[in-house]
Amino acid sequence: MTAGRVIVVGTDGSPRGDAALRWALEIGAHAGDTVRAILVRPRDTLLPGTSFTLQPHGRVPEANYSLDEHIAGLAIETAAAVETRTVHGDPATELVTASADADLLVLGTHRGGAMADLVLGSVGRECVRFSRCPVVVITPEAAHRLAPA
Repeated sequence: MTAGRVIVVGTDGSPRGDAALRWALEIGAHAGDTVRAILVRPRDTLLPGTSFTLQPHGRVPEANYSLDEHIAGLAIETAAAVETRTVHGDPATELVTASADADLLVLGTHRGGAMADLVLGSVGRECVRFSRCPVVVITPEAAHRLAPA
């Protein structure tokens, strides 16, 4: 019997992160597959020679945020096994690393507006560029269609 696929999905609790998770669990995954939901908490980076830190861009869930509880609250039905992991580091680097042995990487993009068709967010761009597996990027428009009614 062939082992199921491994699908890594980057999620952060945002509507677009939820859309990526929903796509991975409802559409991308099948019985026997494993979906690894990854939450990457960016590190604050101290600028050399200063007391200033670079704050992460975009939404970062609160320290008490539970990825397991969030996924359970979404009530997404799936035949796949679901694993969760929270890591600290650069989001693109951590997602590419987590997907090194995966069959598919799924992520949402936080870009919107007129430039969305031309410019992929920095995390998405780096994942598409360096991933060793196929990457599915859920656009804002797709996220809207995948949102629960």
